Amino acid sequence: MNAGKLVQDDIVTAMVTARLSLPDAQEKGWLLDGYPRSYAQAQSLEERKIRPDIYIVLDVPDEILIDRCVGRRLDPVTGKIYHIKNFPPETEEIKARLVTRPDDTEEKVKSRLEIYKKNAEAILSTYLSVMYKIDGNRSKDVVFSEVDSLLTRVQKDKAKTKLGNPASGITMPSNQATKKEGKWRGIPTRLNNIPHSREIRTYFYDDVLQATQRAIYDGKTRLKVEINIPELNPEMDVYRIGTLMELVRVIALSFADDGKRVKVCVQGSMGEGALAGMPLQLAGTRKILEFMDWGDHDALGTFVKIGSIGAKEVDEQDDIFILVAPQNAVGNCIIDDLRGMTESAGMRPVILINPRLKDLPGSSGIMQTMGRDKRLEYAASFENCYSFRLLYYAGTQYPIMGALRMSYRYPYELYKRVDQPSGKEEYILLSTFNGKPSTDEVNDAFIGKPRNKVKNTSGIWGFLSGILQ
Repeated sequence: MNAGKLVQDDIVTAMVTARLSLPDAQEKGWLLDGYPRSYAQAQSLEERKIRPDIYIVLDVPDEILIDRCVGRRLDPVTGKIYHIKNFPPETEEIKARLVTRPDDTEEKVKSRLEIYKKNAEAILSTYLSVMYKIDGNRSKDVVFSEVDSLLTRVQKDKAKTKLGNPASGITMPSNQATKKEGKWRGIPTRLNNIPHSREIRTYFYDDVLQATQRAIYDGKTRLKVEINIPELNPEMDVYRIGTLMELVRVIALSFADDGKRVKVCVQGSMGEGALAGMPLQLAGTRKILEFMDWGDHDALGTFVKIGSIGAKEVDEQDDIFILVAPQNAVGNCIIDDLRGMTESAGMRPVILINPRLKDLPGSSGIMQTMGRDKRLEYAASFENCYSFRLLYYAGTQYPIMGALRMSYRYPYELYKRVDQPSGKEEYILLSTFNGKPSTDEVNDAFIGKPRNKVKNTSGIWGFLSGILQ
């Protein structure tokens, strides 16, 4: 610490986990200030099933942090902390005996900041789903009030759940707890045959549903489903809105059957005046949802409700929110409405179905650069619980070369499509990845090249460039 460095992970982790195992922390909860500070520390907590209900980041500019630390003084008699400008001592006597802590020099504070920045991104990936960022460059009363409001909301959400439930408050129903998932049959074939057969659609509905249920029953609260089979790929002329609506209905009714109140949300018109409108992919979606068959038990209007995207759509009785293909449009951004809704939802699950949250040019044709980093960071805070992509040669949509699949709790699986002499086809597993593979990793797997070797994407197997971004 005197050198401005961090104490070794094993020492600090042992101290923290030992303290959190005591009865008072187990019964009343805990708050960690400034820990974990590294990816290894965060993973140590994850491995021990120690996970916060909320992760609060106080965002303060470097120069302000340096000033706060360098101006900090310690009273060796009382142990009280002062600041020469922001919180000066009460008397001259106290002022005369104040000392500077060894790690509060400008050089060491800058060193700690550099270490923090190197580790912050890695830590963030562990806690994105429960992270809330607060502007810490304000008065302590204002900051405290905002923190208190967040913690009160978490407390209310937890009060609705029974002891031992996951953070989302959604527990596996008894009829699901004993039910075994059917053995996965592998990827269906003839996916370029349009329209898809009922069997193929049902396969994907079930595959998505099982992954989504596992994630929610594990306490995940910010989820996204990304699936681009031809009928669900808006970039293809065979895109079918009915298939997307059926997928949404299967997920919503499954949770409604378990007694959960589900709100299915579609973004409304964006922009004003002559620029008002909505993405073509979503045109008429709400009407389709309202006229769909929702079963024989009047689920629509009782356990399932249709709404829009925004904070005002969040009602206290809602348990789960399913957002249908939220996306930005030229000149308009859905991120602010999404953020408002997720903040109002608190620890209740929010599921994005085929979101498209990349920045688009403004109406002037210029990219919306203001706040772009914050928007992309928020969009990345949703965790994939299901992903399925068909892989083609660059610039084509035929033939299918393979597929990349991920179902929650399991790794990414890369498959190669192979034509059999009998005229049939099958998908052969090439490799698995703990995280989403890069284009180079996919190309290497297709040509059988060992991992961790430098390779430029070129030649015939450069066909996946850009596909996985």
